[in-house]
Amino acid sequence: MYKLIVLTALVASASAFAPAPVAFSRGSAVFNEEPKAGAGGMFDTRDPEAFVDEDPRKSIAEAPSFAEYQAQQAAAKAAEGN
Repeated sequence: MYKLIVLTALVASASAFAPAPVAFSRGSAVFNEEPKAGAGGMFDTRDPEAFVDEDPRKSIAEAPSFAEYQAQQAAAKAAEGN
């Protein structure tokens, strides 16, 4: 009887440290059909088109192509080496 009580107490104390089950939502932000506005009222985008706004903080500059980026990195490494 003593062994059963000790075993029950051991199992009960161990379950107190078990992680809580995590509830997952069915949807994912990546696979949503319709875009949803964020907290600031702005819509998220992965590939924004360049545009200039009156407020420079809202402007989006055109990003260089990958080839241009690699050329810039190579030029920066060459400048460091000299």
